Amino acid sequence: MAHILIMPRQGNTVESCIIVDWKVKEGDRVTEETVVCEVETDKASFEIPAGAGGVVLKILHNSGDDVPVLSPIAVIGKESEELETVAAIGFIGKVDNKEDIDLSLLIPDSSHDTHHSSLDIPHSPLNTTNSPLPAPHTQLPASPRARSLAEKEALPLNTVSGTGPEGRIIERDVLAALEKRPALTAAAKAAGRGASPAFGSGFAGRATLDDIASAALLPAHSQLPEYTETPIKGIRKVIADKMHKSLAQTAQFTLNSCASVSKLQDIRSRMKTLEFLPDDIKSLKITVNDLILFAVSRILPRFSYMNAHKSDDSIKTFSTIHLGSAVDTERGLMVPVIRNANLLSLAQISSEAKRLASACQSGGAKPDELSGSTFTVTNLGSLGVTGFTPVLNIPEVAILGVCGIELKPVSSNASGSNFCFEPHIGFSLTINHEAVDGAPAARFLKALCEAVANIDLLLAAG
Repeated sequence: MAHILIMPRQGNTVESCIIVDWKVKEGDRVTEETVVCEVETDKASFEIPAGAGGVVLKILHNSGDDVPVLSPIAVIGKESEELETVAAIGFIGKVDNKEDIDLSLLIPDSSHDTHHSSLDIPHSPLNTTNSPLPAPHTQLPASPRARSLAEKEALPLNTVSGTGPEGRIIERDVLAALEKRPALTAAAKAAGRGASPAFGSGFAGRATLDDIASAALLPAHSQLPEYTETPIKGIRKVIADKMHKSLAQTAQFTLNSCASVSKLQDIRSRMKTLEFLPDDIKSLKITVNDLILFAVSRILPRFSYMNAHKSDDSIKTFSTIHLGSAVDTERGLMVPVIRNANLLSLAQISSEAKRLASACQSGGAKPDELSGSTFTVTNLGSLGVTGFTPVLNIPEVAILGVCGIELKPVSSNASGSNFCFEPHIGFSLTINHEAVDGAPAARFLKALCEAVANIDLLLAAG
């Protein structure tokens, strides 16, 4: 019996995973523990072991494919099962476990036609013979028509990017290069192939012999392509799709405000120096973001409609605060969750936020640590951003953007005749207007600004 390797479910909310890279190829021998591929979601990356020993008979998806969870991704078995496996591929649908499957039960016959008619993996051809590799080229690979046109127009083939099979230069590539290059004077064309000038100084913009000579003397970097094109795939594609879905399916509305952080900065400074504080508090190095997260966790319970999810025609309001804290990583944006944040102390929130951020940046965050948030905070203040429009982390109904700190004038006496400057932190609150109206959202933002401005009293209240 062959073993059908499926895409495992990485957390309750993950519907699909992207195959980043295959570590094996068809025909390779593997053990149960051999890592066959690396996959990723919008939250983290994972390695998938073979799960059984044998030969990789068939790989069902390419690197970069977005594969639904619990769908087959490879078949592992004995060499003698190869043809049987290929014949069965078209009849493997989603399976609910990793049990070995007897492929003989999957071979099409009259008793299976109806049962398998709704499965969504296309039938694969029986011809699995590898195509022979082309002979090595002794010159730039180009079609005869492309080479003839380049010769006629005195266009160096080494300035043309090929889009044909295996990078072969075809006629349309030469035509595209000619559109970018100025027409040549008769003397320049008669001189034969040389450098390809970017502009022409001759009559009607034609390139002259001098233009060609000058182009040949230009440094190598000036001959680089005008741009590079990178496919959107992997976690970048997942994030792009999620952001588009968020904006397309919700009525997003952003409010902006600010709060004085004079007391917050003073408290943070004193936390570093006061001798009576425990060493574990000093070592945490409480940040401005930690204090904002603490303030949010204490204010949200008073505005439960902000701590909610909207799905279809219903709204789920949560009694516990599971606080998402956006983290910038090399792989892309990730949102780990500080669970039960309203029940944690400032020190506990700070410690958990740092632990989760480190796990995200190292690639070690677990799926359960990256799902289930009820409200999200994203901070761009350290990058000097003074205002932005956060995009909802659906199905949440609100997300708070934390901006940079700026000096703002405030009245220093009752009559308002004198002013001084105080540091203020900016907030950008995006809501789903389908679930929350502007005025209730503004009341939450006002209360949060008051809490931040009076963070000493908030900390005293616990």
